[in-house]
Amino acid sequence: MEFDLSPEQKAMRDAACRFAADQLAPGYAAREREGKLDRTLVRRMGELGLIAPELPGAVGGLGVDCVTAGLVIEAIAGADFNVSYVQLLGSLMGAILVAHGRPEIVHPVVRGICEGRQLVALGLTEPGAGSDAANLTLKARRTNSGYVLDGEKTSISLADQADQIVVFARTGTVEERARGVSAFLAPMTAKGITTSRFDDLGSGAVGRGVVHFDGVEVPHDNRLGEEGRGFSQVMQGFDFSRALIGLQCLAAARASLAETWSYIQQRKAFGQPIARFQGVTEPLAEAETLLSAAELLCYKTLWLRDQGLPHTTEAAMVKWWAPKTAFETIHRCLLTHGHAGYSRDLPHQQRLRDVLGLQIGDGTEQVQKMVIAREKIGRVVLPHG
Repeated sequence: MEFDLSPEQKAMRDAACRFAADQLAPGYAAREREGKLDRTLVRRMGELGLIAPELPGAVGGLGVDCVTAGLVIEAIAGADFNVSYVQLLGSLMGAILVAHGRPEIVHPVVRGICEGRQLVALGLTEPGAGSDAANLTLKARRTNSGYVLDGEKTSISLADQADQIVVFARTGTVEERARGVSAFLAPMTAKGITTSRFDDLGSGAVGRGVVHFDGVEVPHDNRLGEEGRGFSQVMQGFDFSRALIGLQCLAAARASLAETWSYIQQRKAFGQPIARFQGVTEPLAEAETLLSAAELLCYKTLWLRDQGLPHTTEAAMVKWWAPKTAFETIHRCLLTHGHAGYSRDLPHQQRLRDVLGLQIGDGTEQVQKMVIAREKIGRVVLPHG
């Protein structure tokens, strides 16, 4: 594993950093107040190749490696945590569509993702199926022309902003669990789809909510892959997205930590900068150490993926550890700023709230530790049922 970046990787990272600093960072708080993503900014990201750059050139990507995709999301998330969801979901959903969809159906959508013209949501979680993601009840009933979807998805990122949704529905029996789940691509404008939005603590520009399916018709050609294989398809993509989530969270923490190092050199107490007090600097030094270690594990995960090597264990590790470490780091930075950090005038409180959501979404800490244990000693560690 090489620790140096290639000239191409450096150029990609630098382009992402410039875009993030110039066009994203100034509007981070404003987009939360508006409660939506700026689609013009999303299109600019696409024009620069900053959305799902690892996808093949034939569908609008740049064909770069996964490590480079990690560099991009880290740069974007350091300036606006919520805009980085565009790349996160673009990479995850684009890969699912390319791997399992009919080219004539999905390629225009994937090109739209890469160009910043399409936002695609992941419709997996249900009210009774969060961590137990295979326990789905949303039904897909086969008809002569396709399928009819009935049910509800919840905690869906971009629920009221997405253009399309990849929805996972039960085509088999409940007893079949994962083996009876299929995946479909549906436009959010389809008749019978309605949405409602949660009043969440963070990620206001992304928004999470409920997507209701009431007799929604989708053609046979919009099924992704074989019937009954949908769950296994999406699980394969999570190892990649979990590494990206790790970098996404760590980038927000890095931004707060950099601001705090600067602050403690300017803020004075007892006639001297508070940087002179070990009680102030040692927690920050510890945070630097933990962030660096977590970042290395994220990039190791992506490097293993690029080499075609197993990386499920590492992906689960970074998914529980990086968001937790990021949250604790931002919390420390907020406290170090005193009341100013507690106010909405500084971004620490927003980063804290935003990062907290990814200690829940895409698999909780407890589930990730179960995955790690399963990879070490087998399925004996999993609950029965």
